[in-house]
This record gives sequence, structure tokens and C-alpha cells, in this order.
Amino acid sequence: MSNAYFIPPKAVNEPILGYAPGSSEREELQATYKEMKGNNVDIPMIIDGKEITTNDKRSVHPPHDIKHTIGQYNYGNASHVQSAIDAALKAKEQWANTSWEQRASVFLKAADLLAGPWRAKINASTMLCQSKNAFQAEIDAACELIDFFRYNVEYMTQIYEEQPESAPGMWNRMEHRPLEGFIFAVTPFNFTSIALNLCIAPAMMGNTIVWKPSDTQIYSAYYTMELMREAGLPDGVINLVYCDGPESGDVVFEHPDFAGIHFTGSTATFQAMWNKIGSNISKYKTYPRIVGETGGKDFVVAHKSADAKAVATGLSRGAFEFQGQKCSAASRAYMPDNLWEEVKGYLLDDLKSFKMGSPEDFGNFINAVIDERSFDKITKYIDAAKNDSNVEIIAGGNYDKSEGYFIEPTVIVAKDPKYVTMCEELFGPVLTVYVYDADKYEETLEIVDQTGVYALTGAIFAQDRYAIDLGYKKLENAAGNFYINDKPTGAVVGQQPFGGARASGTNDKAGSMLNLLRWVSPRTIKETFVPPKDYRYPFLG
Repeated sequence: MSNAYFIPPKAVNEPILGYAPGSSEREELQATYKEMKGNNVDIPMIIDGKEITTNDKRSVHPPHDIKHTIGQYNYGNASHVQSAIDAALKAKEQWANTSWEQRASVFLKAADLLAGPWRAKINASTMLCQSKNAFQAEIDAACELIDFFRYNVEYMTQIYEEQPESAPGMWNRMEHRPLEGFIFAVTPFNFTSIALNLCIAPAMMGNTIVWKPSDTQIYSAYYTMELMREAGLPDGVINLVYCDGPESGDVVFEHPDFAGIHFTGSTATFQAMWNKIGSNISKYKTYPRIVGETGGKDFVVAHKSADAKAVATGLSRGAFEFQGQKCSAASRAYMPDNLWEEVKGYLLDDLKSFKMGSPEDFGNFINAVIDERSFDKITKYIDAAKNDSNVEIIAGGNYDKSEGYFIEPTVIVAKDPKYVTMCEELFGPVLTVYVYDADKYEETLEIVDQTGVYALTGAIFAQDRYAIDLGYKKLENAAGNFYINDKPTGAVVGQQPFGGARASGTNDKAGSMLNLLRWVSPRTIKETFVPPKDYRYPFLG
């Protein structure tokens, strides 16, 4: 039996590899991508450590090469969800009673495996499955996921270290128990790291998981699950199922042992889940934890004192990296009329230099959007803008889905700050700009705050410190992640814990101790060494 106090390795952010021409990491990634592209893999569900196949096979095609097949996944149904719940509950007692340093060792090993022999495979799977270029895959599927592994271990130890004070004659202690039941993780397509973190954050604290990934991310989700198995994650701790969302929800949300949901996805879906959980609240053994990060309509506001080139770069990167499919992507911008022409010139120059195509060509900055449904939704907004005299498309506007789901980075200039693409989430490579009177900065900040229902990320650009302070205060509730003179994307674990409020979610800050605290139920223990033996207090004398 261990009786030492263990200190895990200090967490540091994983260095981002450059993939420059001639580098060894570039050659390895290109070779791995080519090899995986040439394979046709049968992707099973993983329930209680067993590979589960079905007769319902569904093909996987890269979004940028829709005529090419890289595999097929085995689609399940309600019975598989029930089996996953049973497996999670069966594994729960042993996993929860495993000492924290043994749990931590699994995730620390996963971090080193991903930093080393698994890096190219996980990156290549993300490039193929989600059409991310090499850099976007690197910062997501490699670096951010490694950071989640390492920093979550550090946060876990900090939580366990925090203990109450003890008065003379007693010893007060605090333990953080895993929740009573199983956790349901419902994960998005756009970040491989976020998808797995929605599982590993509660699992690290001793919980067991039923994981339903997005259908369009199953390919890379499977490989991250294989990574966890090689790292030594016991059977049944995370159970990976592919099935219809409402069908899985019907099973999960009716189960008395449902203890919590860790979700990233649409606001409408999250609200429907919350409503279902609320209607079933009397069925559960405990009040479930509901943790979610949903939509965003993220802003960039430039003050008249801003550096025009910095603003343009913030828009080029913030709006169009990964085709604008980040929850944090800049999708509405407010530009002062004294700077707009200069910013526009720099921005258009950037867009003209963008290359678009397959991530296999490392020269392509822009790749494909995730699927046909997303393509059709985004292009409807673009077509509507083409036919609206109140807006002007100054860049992009073209699209093609004959080979892949390609949409040109598109910039719309709107006369009305309440124009539809200034308010509604598009989740694609479309930026809408409103040009305001440079002397009406404060009024514009009020418009920014009152536009739409979201409050995820936002940025202000200014050199005037008073203008920065005003924006900081006026937009206090408009963004959970607020950036000054930087794009509103790229939160780093351990540096900018991520999450927003309003209709953007519960703001439980992935990448921080705050998120892990949602997956435990504290128990306070008081031990009195010499207990009193007379009920009478002195005041009774």
C-alpha cells in the first residue's frame, strides 16, 4: 500500500511543431496521411473494452475528397447505449477506488504517447476526418489534447490538496468523490482535443463515461480511443458508441443512474437536453451535473486608435482558420470609418493570398467545411446576401461541392448592425463587417453587447488605454473569453480557460480546475479525538 505523497510532473504547454519544408515532422505526417488515406478501416464501437460491430455500416469520406472512402463505422442503436451504460456502471467501483496517482499515470502516459509515437497518426486522422490543415491539426489534436492530459492531472492534485483548517482537538478533512452514476459525453466534430477531453476530465476524477461523438468525427475519435487503450485505460471507463442523438438521449436521460452530461454542440440541442433532464429530475438518484459549451457569434471591435494591420490579421486568422468552424471564430466585426479602408485593403490582400484545397497539400490555408448539411446552410446565407441591396460581398462568395465541400472565405459588409449574418451563428468561413462612425465607439459597444444571444468570445483592438478600459467594462458579459489586441480564437490550456455564458453555455471553463470540480461530489469529514461526555454547556451554570 502506497503511503507517500506524490507530486506529478509539472505541467507545461506542449511545443507546437512547425512542419516546415524539409523537417522530419513534416515528412512523417505526410507519409502517415498518405498511408491512412490509402487504408479502408472498419471502425467498431468500444463497449467494456470490446470491439462491437453491426450490420449498419456507414462510410467515412474526407470532406475535401468526398468521392474517396477511408473507412466505415458500425452504427448502433438504443441497445448499444444501454450496454455502454451497463459497462460504465460495472467499471465504476473499481475505477473510483483506484488511487489518484494510478489514474493520473494513465493520462500522463497518454500525453507522452501522443507527443511521441501517436502524434502523426492522430494529426493525420484529424486532417482526413475534419479537413484541417497540418497546423490546425497540430494545435488541436496534438498540442491541446496533450495539454488537457497534463494540466488536468495538475488540477486534480490541486483539488485534492486543498483542505479545510482544523481547530484544536479535531481533524477536518475533505475528499472529492466521483459522482454517483455514469457521465454522458456528447462531443463535437470540430476539435479532436475537446471531444476526448469531455470524456477524460470526468474520468480523471474517478467517473465512468458513455461517449457519443459527432458522426463526422468518429474516424479521429476512434483513434484517440485506441490511444487511451494503449495508455492503459481500463475496460469500461470510457465506452464509445455511434448512434442517433435523440435515440441515445431517450436511453440515457431515463436512467436512474444518470449523473451528468458533458456537452459541446448546438444551443438548441443543449436546451432540449436540459429540458428533458428537468422533466425527468425525480427519476434520478442525484441531481445531474449539466455542463455545456454551445454556440457563439463572436465579435471583433476596432477603436479608431487601433493598428489597422493588426486588426486585419486578427480578422484573417480569427474568421477563416479552419474555415470558421471554431466556436470562437470571429464572425462579426465592427470597424471605425477612419480605419476601415486601410483594414479592408490589408484583409483583401490576405484573402487573395489564401490557397484552398486538400490538407494533403501543405500550402493550402483553407480546406473544406465538414459536410453537405453545413455547406448547404452556409451557402444559403451567401446567396441571400448576393441578392440583398443592403449588403455588399467584397470577397469570396463562390463555392463548389463537386469534389469536396469548399466555400471561399467570404466577407460581407452590412449597412445594418442587425443584419441576419451579424446575429445568427453560421459556423463557416463568412465574416460580416459593420462600419460605424469612429466617434460613436461607446454606442457601438452597446450594440455589440445587445446583438444576439451568445457570449462566448470577443476581441477589441485599440492603442488608446481608455478605449480598452471602456470596452473591457462595457462588454463584461458579452464574452467568457475576452481578447485585447488579438484574435478571439486560440485559447490555450492553462493560460486561457475556455467557455462562455448566456446562450453559449454554462461557462465551466475547460482547461481549468473549475471544470474538474463539476465532476466530483465533496465530502467533509470531521474527526474529534476526545469527544465530550456531558451535554451541558458552561452557559447553563
